[in-house]
Amino acid sequence: MPLDTASGTFAIAATPFLPDGSVDFASIDRLTSFYEEVGCTGVTVLGIMGEAPKLDGAEALEVATRFIRASGSMQVVVGVSAPGFASMRGLARSVMDAGAAGVMIAPPPALRTDDQIVTYFRQASEAIGSDIPWVLQDYPLTLSVVMTPQVIRRIFVENPSCLMLKHEDWPGLEKITALRAFQADGSLRPISILTGNGALFLDFEMERGADGAMTGYAFPELLVDVVRLQQEGRRDEAHDLFDAHLPLIRYEQQPGIGLAVRKYVLARRGILTSDAQRKPGSALSERAKAEVDYLLSRVARFDKRADLSARVS
Repeated sequence: MPLDTASGTFAIAATPFLPDGSVDFASIDRLTSFYEEVGCTGVTVLGIMGEAPKLDGAEALEVATRFIRASGSMQVVVGVSAPGFASMRGLARSVMDAGAAGVMIAPPPALRTDDQIVTYFRQASEAIGSDIPWVLQDYPLTLSVVMTPQVIRRIFVENPSCLMLKHEDWPGLEKITALRAFQADGSLRPISILTGNGALFLDFEMERGADGAMTGYAFPELLVDVVRLQQEGRRDEAHDLFDAHLPLIRYEQQPGIGLAVRKYVLARRGILTSDAQRKPGSALSERAKAEVDYLLSRVARFDKRADLSARVS
């Protein structure tokens, strides 16, 4: 399936590490199999929550290749953002040779004007090669680069190999509406829009025209279900399920410890061997773990998949 027609849920994968900081390849295999089993259509690796900057070039390729080999029927998108185009090109071409469906590129924080943004992505697309499909990541809250709908349209018009938008503006519902209006008036070709921000607004993003989710959450089944229910027109069911998970989604979105929360729950679910991050990284206090456990028990009142009481933490 070309990325411009992709839909469903692309899980943003954490990179599993062992307590000594080494990559946990066995957990990569389990995590990838888990994503496929719960219905994800794709996996995105080496993203912002994937601790990509903590990997050297060889490790990044090895991690991406391991995910690709374990992906089964799922498409794999690999984050290749880098300070220089040479390393971006090298990783992009290597992961495509390994079987990736495409790569994802985020803007460097120094970009400010519309022309600077458009020029950067044109040069990035030329650097990796026009034959490589890529995803435009729009994440102003973290990257500090603000792209208006008009700028996003220019990027897609100028770069035919840009096929998907990872939308994580906040608030961003009106941006989705504007982009779909461009498509309706013929000024923007068909593209896929998958949304991020830890799924905080997924319920309404689907109603505004998103094709699905490209984000992380310790219960990707929730993302899969909300996307499916909205696509089936079962609005109230989608919101009811989303609302039950929202307190845990919110807790996981705390700056600084969000990845620690996600890894803690994934480890409790038996998917990751350890919740370790490679240094520098954060860790949950015992008080924070207790709060997460409490939230899990509350989610489990509505969604039994969150009942981890039988597991040993």
